[in-house]
Amino acid sequence: MQLMYWLIAIAVAAGAAWWVWRADRRRAVPYPWLTAGLRGLVVLAALLLVLIPDIIIERHVTEQPVIVLLQDNSSSAGVALGADTAAYRRNMNALTERLSKDYRVVQWGFGDGVQPDTLFRYDRPATDISAAMTRAEELYGMQNLGGVILATDGRFNQGVHPAYRSEGGRYALYTVGLGDSTREKDLRIARTYANRTAMLNSTFEVRADIVAELCRGYDNSAVLKEGDEVLASVPVSISNDRFDRSVAFVVKGTKTGLHHYTISLADAGGEKNLANNRRDVFVEVVDEKKKILIAAAAPHPDVNALKEALGDLQSYEVTVCTGETFPASVEGYDALILHGLPSARFRIAPNLEAAKKPMWFVLTSQTDVLAMNGLKGLTHTGVAAAQGHEMAATFHQQFNAFTVPQRTQVVADKMPPLTSYTGNIIAAPGSNVFFTQRTAAGVMPAWCMQQGTVPTAVLAGEGIWRWRLYEYRHFDEHNVIDECIRQTVAFLCANTGKQPLSVSMPRHIWSDQEPISLNAILLNANNEQVNTADVQLTITDSAGRKQEYSFERSGTGYNINIGIRAGGRYTYSARTTFNNKELKASGAFVVEGIPLEAMETGADYAMLYNLARSHGGAFVPSAGVAALYDSIKANKAITPAIRTNTETVPLVERKWYFVIILLVAVAEWLLRKYWLAQ
Repeated sequence: MQLMYWLIAIAVAAGAAWWVWRADRRRAVPYPWLTAGLRGLVVLAALLLVLIPDIIIERHVTEQPVIVLLQDNSSSAGVALGADTAAYRRNMNALTERLSKDYRVVQWGFGDGVQPDTLFRYDRPATDISAAMTRAEELYGMQNLGGVILATDGRFNQGVHPAYRSEGGRYALYTVGLGDSTREKDLRIARTYANRTAMLNSTFEVRADIVAELCRGYDNSAVLKEGDEVLASVPVSISNDRFDRSVAFVVKGTKTGLHHYTISLADAGGEKNLANNRRDVFVEVVDEKKKILIAAAAPHPDVNALKEALGDLQSYEVTVCTGETFPASVEGYDALILHGLPSARFRIAPNLEAAKKPMWFVLTSQTDVLAMNGLKGLTHTGVAAAQGHEMAATFHQQFNAFTVPQRTQVVADKMPPLTSYTGNIIAAPGSNVFFTQRTAAGVMPAWCMQQGTVPTAVLAGEGIWRWRLYEYRHFDEHNVIDECIRQTVAFLCANTGKQPLSVSMPRHIWSDQEPISLNAILLNANNEQVNTADVQLTITDSAGRKQEYSFERSGTGYNINIGIRAGGRYTYSARTTFNNKELKASGAFVVEGIPLEAMETGADYAMLYNLARSHGGAFVPSAGVAALYDSIKANKAITPAIRTNTETVPLVERKWYFVIILLVAVAEWLLRKYWLAQ
């Protein structure tokens, strides 16, 4: 359309110029073509203001490929390099300097997190390779990410396996192997699984993953103990140099309280690292039936699905109601499941805030987002409203609030999308994300939990009834989805006992590299949280040494950070005097003296090689980093990208445009006056 307007404007301007040229020839103007040209320019400029007030300008910008260097900053990487640390640093700096001439180079250190522009320190207590790669994809995936250089020993102790993570985009991955790939004899317990709580006189399972290297011929047992008492043992026979197996122990909760179990393996003979042959597990056995209220803004199949998932358990007493019949007081319930509440019709937000009960919010089309955001002091989660859309939820491999069924990932891949009416979800710091969703703004929580004074959970979509249906369709059962529902409710009910004074911890097993925190709750006669009384805390280590602390008030509860502790078993005892009564609460926790980075030794070159090959890159040992320059330069897929930016320029807002019209018109008038006066 603009082309047609241009042609019309040029034609009219040319006609005006031709008319002036004929008139000036008759008047004997010395240069009629000059005055005619000036008149044509004035007419053209004026017509453009009317016909084409906005001019569209396209600018082409060339973006250089981005090369992200991910340098393993964990302590194991420094140990792996050893005496070669200085030479490796010189070689890597020389490589990045050469690459910077042709590419945009971004340098990150990583360990338990990402540290931009912080390289070669080797002081991080853990390694999460997948999180570092995902972070690079999220920030530079839309900015012509050409390649990633991953320099690591290949050993990770947090996050998912890099080979099994979902890729965020196509780019070349180049891996640099740090350390010695020579395998050493090692038998270890890689990970343990157990639920945080169990009912009295019920049986529950404690599982452990056992991994062995070069332990062929080992024939012994994995032993589960509580104190010095052996509760169960499972035979472990190893017939290959590489061994990977899960073992399970069945335990009966015959006594209430917090139980500390240990799983151990006998020395395989010739092992250099025996610290990883033992792991600790904590399970709390409770003796009380939890009362659960499921309240819905409107009848929905999800409500029946939630009720059926909980109905078979003797530990729960489930009540269902709608917004019309929502009770005036919820003091008799241990946890609330709110489907579509609070809503615009049922404004129960003040009741919820006053109740201070553990709550699970299932966000639906009925949910009042403004009311939800008003509960930030309770949920610690920010939610944005959006049009209804399908939300494909993905299991988050780093979730650790409770033990999930082994087939959770397999089942989750078969699930249909939920229906969501929310946009960006901002989870509180420290939230445990169970399922995620990918949005235009990046990866957002879809199902998350917040452990605090009042535990909460948020599911950002409706349709979990379809998940149970699809699991039955594909697997002839719906045990996994039911267990996800049950464990979410168990998470909420973990600390809902009616003891006037209770102390909780985010977890009972800590590293000697991280600060330890505890929370406390004091209830008055109406089961309302108060913090008017001072609460004292005593920490006792395995040698009997004691340290005294005072809890700090936080909101209506208490919390304290006792800092970093040396490895060992600790007990704690809290006490206070309230309404002339002395109240006490006690428990235990374990600090693992061996850092996570020492749980595995040696470099995993095979994993790094396969990872690079699957991404169209290359693998080199640390001594050969200089060869990566030629490999990257030879990769024809790493090329500059041309971005086209379209800009609309309104002529009316350009003062210089009117100045040009005025100058051209004045120039024509002065020339004509001058020549005709001769």
